[in-house]
Amino acid sequence: MKAEVQESPGGGWRQRIYETVFEAETRGGRLFDVTLIWLILLSVATVILESVRSIRENYGNELAVAEWFFTILFTFEFVMRLLSVKRPIRYALSFYGLIDILAILPTYISFFVPGTQYLLAIRILRLLRIFRILKLSAYVAEASVITTALKASRRKIFVFFVAILSIVTVVGSLMYVIEGEVNGFTDIPTSIYWSIVTLTTVGYGDLSPKTGLGKFLASVVMIMGYAIIAVPTGIVTAEFARVVRPTASTHVCPECHAEGHDVDAVHCKFCGSKL
Repeated sequence: MKAEVQESPGGGWRQRIYETVFEAETRGGRLFDVTLIWLILLSVATVILESVRSIRENYGNELAVAEWFFTILFTFEFVMRLLSVKRPIRYALSFYGLIDILAILPTYISFFVPGTQYLLAIRILRLLRIFRILKLSAYVAEASVITTALKASRRKIFVFFVAILSIVTVVGSLMYVIEGEVNGFTDIPTSIYWSIVTLTTVGYGDLSPKTGLGKFLASVVMIMGYAIIAVPTGIVTAEFARVVRPTASTHVCPECHAEGHDVDAVHCKFCGSKL
């Protein structure tokens, strides 16, 4: 995944802020990022606890104060990020920028729309930064393997899903004809829903065939379900075997902020800038 697509400023105080909030190579930057992770975890825990009625009734005021404390901190952090980059709008519209906005917006909206503060649990998504913050090169390399294998499998998986959709449509139509409205299969969409639930071996039990022929068809679908589950797994596993595990560094490009470069790379393979 590409990180924040922003250029670092040329120098001065903006450069120092940039190195602290965007990079983790310095002691200050690493301390800032680890502290940020703990604040995110605590803020998510606050939102979760506030949703429990007994806790909210006894500690509602304390939780509200804590929530505003976290919101103000994250707002200040977001402003610092905007001030430290050359193109603030570009950062604000990037993946992490939008996550940062969503992490603080619900608290302010709750002034006008009560209850929206519970959407703050989306802050947990900010923990995606941990892959950059802790510089887990092994995870970055493995993520590259997974991404490559999934991309290589996408056409086969697409064909597989088309086949599955065809099967559930045919089976659902047959079950509608066999069972009919009297047995709960009121229409073809409902019958297709039953077919999907049965084929995936979920089996809610809210709808079941009553006739002998319907039960036989259901049995066939159940057996097919076990066989079909293994198909996408086999497709992706085969691609895993073909992928050569890359040796990737965790260095972030100073221009486009892309990661996943080779350890001996001199220039960014995405934008060509010097690393």
